[in-house]
Amino acid sequence: MKIIEERFAVHKDDYKHYDTDKLRKHFLIEKIFAADEVLFTYTHYERIMVGGVMPVNATVPLEPVYQQKADHFLERRELGAINVGGKGAITVDGERFELNTKEALYIGRGAKEVIFSSDNPDQPAKFYMNSAPAHHAYPHKKVGMSDAKVLELGSSETCNERRINQLLINGVVDTCQLQMGMTELQPGSIWNTMPVHTHSRRMEAYFYFNIPEEQAVCHFMGPAEETRHIWVGNEQAIVSPPWSMHSGVGTANYTFIWGMAGENLDYTDMDFHKPHTLK
Repeated sequence: MKIIEERFAVHKDDYKHYDTDKLRKHFLIEKIFAADEVLFTYTHYERIMVGGVMPVNATVPLEPVYQQKADHFLERRELGAINVGGKGAITVDGERFELNTKEALYIGRGAKEVIFSSDNPDQPAKFYMNSAPAHHAYPHKKVGMSDAKVLELGSSETCNERRINQLLINGVVDTCQLQMGMTELQPGSIWNTMPVHTHSRRMEAYFYFNIPEEQAVCHFMGPAEETRHIWVGNEQAIVSPPWSMHSGVGTANYTFIWGMAGENLDYTDMDFHKPHTLK
């Protein structure tokens, strides 16, 4: 069994004393994809796992890791995968699901064999993944962009005009606690999730991608009265504790995938903080 990177939970009082290096160490995941490997970070926020797989020269199986102490990866877990690369497929216990770019797959608890593949090694699939503990085995389900619940929010005047594609979310897919979706910012818009919010009932992870070369996103986190920031590059992720608000502003428009785990499946359950109240 492979031992992977592990992140322990941070108390907000301790976080106040972190410098840049320590913030990045605890909350930034710098590497999501490597050729023909499964990369995961095991966190102690709802025990969510954040990672990715990019099959290039071979198919790649999903294998259990040391922290799970399980015979197979999904023995006690559910998993969501969203393809952000070229066309590929995920085969679950012999059933093949083909995924184009921006299509998602939910895999329920109990699946024993999961194999990732790409159609073209020159344009490999990139499956970004979140996994959380599961108490029930729900059916596997593919969700395309046409199946998603879509919210059009923001405006060009406030630089946050965006399309929220709710993919693996309550009402579209039955899950135990995992929810995932994709937010696409329109040209000229650079702010996501504004006004900012917290939801102490669940944690969240952000995966930023489609960031143009030589551009970056500044991710804001922390209690509304004690904010910090982390600069994030293309195809990197942030782990957001349940006590932290979360928002980002880019030097160009970009796309990000949000994933949540916790006891509440109500997407609208948010405690908002107006911009003029932030410190």
